[in-house]
Amino acid sequence: MLTVAYLANLFPSPVEPYVGEEIEELRSRGIRVIAGSVRKATDSPAEAPEIVLRSLGLPVLVRALWLCLREWRQISSVVMQVVFGRSERPLQQVKALVHTWLGACYAVCLAGRGVDHIHVHHGYFGSWIAMVAARLLGVEFSMTLHGSDLLLLRAYLDVKLKNCAFCFTVSEYNRQYILQNYPEIEPHKVVVSRLGVAVVESFRGFAPRSDAPRSELALLAVGRLHSVKDHAFLVQACAHLREQGVDFECSIAGDGPERRHLQSLIRKLGLEARVTLLGHVARDQIDSLYDRANLVVLTSRSEGIPLVLMEAMSRGKIVLAPDITGIPELVIPGKTGFLYDAGSMEAFVDRLLFIHSLIQAECAADHHHSDLNSFLLSAARQLDWVRHAARLQVRHNFNRTTNLKSFGDLFIPRIAAWRESLPHEDFVLQQI
Repeated sequence: MLTVAYLANLFPSPVEPYVGEEIEELRSRGIRVIAGSVRKATDSPAEAPEIVLRSLGLPVLVRALWLCLREWRQISSVVMQVVFGRSERPLQQVKALVHTWLGACYAVCLAGRGVDHIHVHHGYFGSWIAMVAARLLGVEFSMTLHGSDLLLLRAYLDVKLKNCAFCFTVSEYNRQYILQNYPEIEPHKVVVSRLGVAVVESFRGFAPRSDAPRSELALLAVGRLHSVKDHAFLVQACAHLREQGVDFECSIAGDGPERRHLQSLIRKLGLEARVTLLGHVARDQIDSLYDRANLVVLTSRSEGIPLVLMEAMSRGKIVLAPDITGIPELVIPGKTGFLYDAGSMEAFVDRLLFIHSLIQAECAADHHHSDLNSFLLSAARQLDWVRHAARLQVRHNFNRTTNLKSFGDLFIPRIAAWRESLPHEDFVLQQI
């Protein structure tokens, strides 16, 4: 039986359901998966990881240090790149050395368990840990890259890419970015493996209509309150909408470190009656939020291809997102949704006003069936076709069931081929 150690920075995590889904997909195919997490979940998850690196005791830490000394040749090249060959800040170098130690801890925890391969989701510090553990255990490792881990927080990413057996990434944009910025990486190592969401089957007509008043602009943003998501940009845009006399409401679902700042900004701009921070919303309550909204917005500065857009489009919602990274592979302007120039408040507000005008026209068309002028009829048809095309886009290209199957089809042959090429010996027990 193939055995895969699957590591995430935090598992399980409600905002990263794809990690658990990929683990279950591998298990359904007869793969033994050892789930691991660098950090410990704050709540009590239904499925706890077998290994939590930041909860290890002193004996493991000591054994890991001894392992580093014994097998120094296995990790010396990457450690030397941290100490002597890099331009990262001293703090980043210290973190890399600490993560090297954690990588040895991970190897100690996996020793004797017949691990054939290590996979890590995201290219943050967990990928360095996985790389070190794989070297000490004499196996290969792979990783999945999303957005910020590739485009913003990419410390030592060249080392990780060079040492991984293969790299999955969630968009063609990401793949081209890797090949252009890391030309030493062989193209066949970088594989697009798209994420997906469950396709919502029930709808009226082309798609579910909003429960909000049809002429009102009912905005919804869903995502962690983090600076990279830039919800402050959305709040500031709401102030411009009020100045334009737009009848609107804005709901922001999610929690995170930016909550206090956003609350202060909302008060400063006098938007308490218009903008609501909902905090964390349970998965079983999210449908009611989507039902009420007639426009789902995203204002992130960096993304892979966000699940929230897929979820909204699967429900037949109109979406507005920045024209960055892999998002145009999901949101085709004017066909499956709308895009704006990232960072441009003027462009964002203009798009909001344009979409609002279409919603108003659609509302008028709904109430004047016997007296439709060409503009109202065109607007009503345009929005309905966008909703319909959005659903089809998710169904055919971002369907969770289909894409999980594709993940398994791409992943398993790569590790099976490596295992078959090994001599019949227990390399792990030789190392530890």
